[in-house]
Amino acid sequence: MKDSKPPLAKGGLNAEIQSRIGHQLRAMYDDVVRQGIPDRFAELIRKLDASEPGTPQVTPRGDLDVKNDGRD
Repeated sequence: MKDSKPPLAKGGLNAEIQSRIGHQLRAMYDDVVRQGIPDRFAELIRKLDASEPGTPQVTPRGDLDVKNDGRD
């Protein structure tokens, strides 16, 4: 008697199961993408971008935080 299940893929899951998992992961990912970036993360990214060497950093109060580079 032959087994009517689809053949197993290399990882042990058949193509139908892999397809279902793929669809569910895409749906979850799309939902996360639609939520956007929280304001606190966007602010952190802006601060990290501004913290490149030689670039003054902005403190939470809005003052410039110029680091002493030892030249004075």
